[in-house]
Amino acid sequence: MTNEQKLKIKQLRQSGYGYATIAEALGLTKNQVSAFCRRNALSGTKAETNTKEKLDANCCRCCGKPLTQTPGRKPVKFCSDSCRVRWWNSHPEMVNKKAIYHFTCACCGKEFTAYGNAHRKYCSHVCYIADRFRGGDGHE
Repeated sequence: MTNEQKLKIKQLRQSGYGYATIAEALGLTKNQVSAFCRRNALSGTKAETNTKEKLDANCCRCCGKPLTQTPGRKPVKFCSDSCRVRWWNSHPEMVNKKAIYHFTCACCGKEFTAYGNAHRKYCSHVCYIADRFRGGDGHE
């Protein structure tokens, strides 16, 4: 546990956050947080309920640094682009993939799916080459 994480645990615990919420925000286990709080006399008070939403709005999802929100703009969830990329790369299950398309290959007739490209014709590069150079102009 880094000194920055220890300081953040103290701040969040004094603000009324629970062990599980702090652990999730800082990427630690609940046991690590509760043990640190016991050793530093930060235990004993029951945390507020539904504090997860408040924590998400005030801290970076990746590193837990405090965020500054700009009025009139969409709320930020990450302190930097590197934190945003790191978090999304480590949480691929959270990506809402709506652009999944289903096709039939023009060469082999096999059913396949593609993400993000609504105009695919072939299931693979091999099928593309086979269909492109086999028919049409007679060069085999």
